Formats: sequence, C-alpha cells, structure tokens
Amino acid sequence: MSIKIYSKPNCMQCHATYRALDKQGIDYTVVDISTDPEAVRTVESLGYRQLPVVVAAESQHWSGFRPELIRQLA
Repeated sequence: MSIKIYSKPNCMQCHATYRALDKQGIDYTVVDISTDPEAVRTVESLGYRQLPVVVAAESQHWSGFRPELIRQLA
C-alpha cells in the first residue's frame, strides 16, 4: 500500500501523524504543499482545507490527525 501525506513545515498534526505511522511500522511518502503547487490542487480536489491529508488508497483518505484510522491501516 502506498501512503501519501500532504503536509507543510511546522504542522503539529502532521508530525503527530508521522509518529503514529512510524509507531505502526507503516511506510509513507510526505508531499510538501508549500513547495508543490500540484499537491495543493490535489488536496483541494479532494475537498480538504486542513492538513495533513492522508491518502491511503484512491477511495480512502482523510484530513487531520486520525489515530483510529491509522490503526486500521496496520
């Protein structure tokens, strides 16, 4: 499973999400929306305005720090 986290620097909920994924041993890729205009469009097209945005599958994505959903990925 390929997980992407759309994030930005100094985002506390983003860092909490990284820690939770690391604790579960789940690999992920971080996409910094502050340096990637296409990533901003992707986040907006999914309907989100809050970071992080986690995309675990085409039909499974969410916004914010969601430990219960991270546990489900494990």
